[in-house]
Amino acid sequence: MPRSNFEKLEFYLVAEKIADQIWDIVLGWDGFARDTIGKQIVRAADSIGANIAEGVGRGSHADNKRFVRTARGPLNETIHFLRRAFRRKLLSKAQTDALKPLLDELPPRLNAYLKSIGSFPDDE
Repeated sequence: MPRSNFEKLEFYLVAEKIADQIWDIVLGWDGFARDTIGKQIVRAADSIGANIAEGVGRGSHADNKRFVRTARGPLNETIHFLRRAFRRKLLSKAQTDALKPLLDELPPRLNAYLKSIGSFPDDE
């Protein structure tokens, strides 16, 4: 099967890194933490990249833009749950420090991509 264009997008790869790091962190939590905040944060983090991928696959600039905008929601949800996890001492400072640059990088990249959709003849 040929690879989709979304897998080449740098900001999609950042979303994947965030989701993978969160997955690895949550696996180390106890059952209660994994079952409550853990499941929610993993779903939110995975949803960022899923929305990016779905937008690219929709076939229209309008749909792609809608799904990129939608990806902002789970990004903010992920940040919310990371804040809760840190406050509840489920995240170490080192884990937070590793995630923060990725979380700071993604919103401007999403916005730049959003502005570029439809600007290039072969962008879909």
